[in-house]
Amino acid sequence: MQYMVGIDLGGTNIVCGLVNEQYELVTKVKRPTEADLGVEHVLSKMSEMVDELFVKAGVDRSLLVAVGAGIPGFIDPERGVSIFASNLKWNNVDVSGRLGAKVGVPVFIDNDVRMYIFGEAMSGAGRGAGIVHGVTIGTGLAAATVVHGELHYGSGFMAGELGHVAIDGETTPCGCGLTGCLETVVSATGIARQAKEALEQGRESLLRTPYERGELTAAHVSQAYDEGDQLAIEIMNYTGQVLGKGLAYSISLLSPDVIVIGGGGALAGERILKPLRDTLKQYVYHGYLERLTIRQGELIDDGGVIGSAAFAKSRAEKLGHVSL
Repeated sequence: MQYMVGIDLGGTNIVCGLVNEQYELVTKVKRPTEADLGVEHVLSKMSEMVDELFVKAGVDRSLLVAVGAGIPGFIDPERGVSIFASNLKWNNVDVSGRLGAKVGVPVFIDNDVRMYIFGEAMSGAGRGAGIVHGVTIGTGLAAATVVHGELHYGSGFMAGELGHVAIDGETTPCGCGLTGCLETVVSATGIARQAKEALEQGRESLLRTPYERGELTAAHVSQAYDEGDQLAIEIMNYTGQVLGKGLAYSISLLSPDVIVIGGGGALAGERILKPLRDTLKQYVYHGYLERLTIRQGELIDDGGVIGSAAFAKSRAEKLGHVSL
C-alpha cells in the first residue's frame, strides 16, 4: 500500500489528510494557518503536519509517494506556483518546489475549488461519471469540470468562474467589479443579503430576531425555511432559480453526466435543489436533462483533502514519478 497526502490550505486553517490508493481518508490533522507569520512558516507547518499524519496513523513515512495541495486564489498548476492568494498574502510562491524540498516527494498544487470538485469526481458524488461539473457554494460561488479524470482549465487556467456570470435583473455590485453576478445571490453571503434587504424593507419573518442581534446568516434562512417562514421559502426558491439560470449555460456548453453541488451552501439540500431542477426544465433542452444527474456533494469537509491527494496521484503517475 502506498499513500498520498492531501492538503486543504485556507486563510484560517490548514487541513492535512493521509489518503490511500483507493482515495480513502485514513486520518487527518488540522492546524491554524498563521499566514501573517510568512510563507516559510506556513510551508514548514505543512511539512510538519505531513510527518504528524504518519505518526498518528502508525504508517511508515517511506510509503508516501506524493503530496497535493488545494490553495485559494490564482494557481499555475503546471509550474506549481501560487500566483496570487489574497487571504494568504502570497504572490508568486513556488509551493511545489519549496514544499517538495521539505517533504522529499513530488508536490502538486491547484486551486482549492478545483481540488474539491476533483475529489467529488474521483471519490464522491461524481465517481464513475465521465464528465462531472461541480459548483461550490460558500462565501462566493465557483465551479470546475472534470472530463474523464482530467480537470478542464481553459486558457490561463481561468475556467470555472461561473460565479461571475451576470444575471439579468440583478443589480447588486460584485467584488469583481461587475454588477449582478451569480454569486451575489447564490452564496452564503448572498442568501443572508437577500434576507437583510427584505427585513430592512419591513417584511415580517422569523429572521427578524437574528437580524436585530446582528447574527443573521444563511443557516438561519434554512432553519426558518423548515419552520415554514414565507420569506425564507421565497429566498431559497429564488436562490435555486438563479443557480438554475447560471447552470443552464454550463449544461448546454459541457453536457455533463453529473452536476455536483458542494460547499457549505450545499447543506441547504432540496431547499435549493428543487427550484434548481424546476428552473432547468425551463431553460435547458430536454435532451441534456434526460442524461443528467444533479447531486449534493458527499465529501463536504473532506473533499479538498481527498481531491488534492487524488490530484497528486494522477499527476505523479502521468509524469512517471511513481507507479501506483
